[in-house]
Amino acid sequence: MNNYNNGKILEVTRFPSPNPNVKLKLITYLSGGLRVKGMLAEPIEDGVHEGLLYLRGGIKNVGKVRPARIAQFAAEGFIVFAPYYRGNQGGEGNEDFAGEDREDAYAAFILLKSLPRVRQIHIFGFSRGGVMALMTGIHFPDAASVVTWGGVSDMSLTYMERLDLRKMMKRVIGGTPDKYPDRYDVRTPLFKLEQMKAPVLIIHGVNDHNVSVEHSYRLERRLRGLNKPVECWYFDEFTHYFPPVVNRKVVEDATKWMKRQGKR
Repeated sequence: MNNYNNGKILEVTRFPSPNPNVKLKLITYLSGGLRVKGMLAEPIEDGVHEGLLYLRGGIKNVGKVRPARIAQFAAEGFIVFAPYYRGNQGGEGNEDFAGEDREDAYAAFILLKSLPRVRQIHIFGFSRGGVMALMTGIHFPDAASVVTWGGVSDMSLTYMERLDLRKMMKRVIGGTPDKYPDRYDVRTPLFKLEQMKAPVLIIHGVNDHNVSVEHSYRLERRLRGLNKPVECWYFDEFTHYFPPVVNRKVVEDATKWMKRQGKR
């Protein structure tokens, strides 16, 4: 497959913004020959800004990109692009849970890089987006930083923990980890972290029942074992979802952390 045009913007449509200081656009772009959709959030303030690739969690209509969420990051001074992943919101192809749809994140990184107002790119992944963020950070050594929040790091562990997702995972991935370990390993960034150049920030609620904190503990151990720069913020009292006031504060702190890495 010729990926020469990965990240090429095909269509741009304005979208109503929840924040007067942020403008939103719906983007159609090329990823692996497919027309994929995503949302761009930009501060209305002129000048060059840090770029942020926002990689959502879930699959299909679970965990959709929320305009208010990416506007929250844009309000902190980032130009944010959030791919919907293939097969969603009118995009071509089929999402396959950190398989070939990783290409959508890679193409989105290239898209952000092509924008003249973007200085450098940070990568942020929530939940299943954690896998996407880590894989993209590994794929692009020039990424300024990687943040994973309540993020998956081990796809076999997700299969073991989430009984409610097993049917979907067997269908999308093509079997169980026992029968096809390689199909789960290829979706597991833990085995590729030697190639990670960017500093990593791990954020996780210890009482998370959607993505257990064990995913972050494994990620932290592996990064430290490889002497990679990593910082961890564990919150004993929280689950997969933080209360709104805390959420806003953590977003603020995480954006400050990213900006500091950008100056390294």
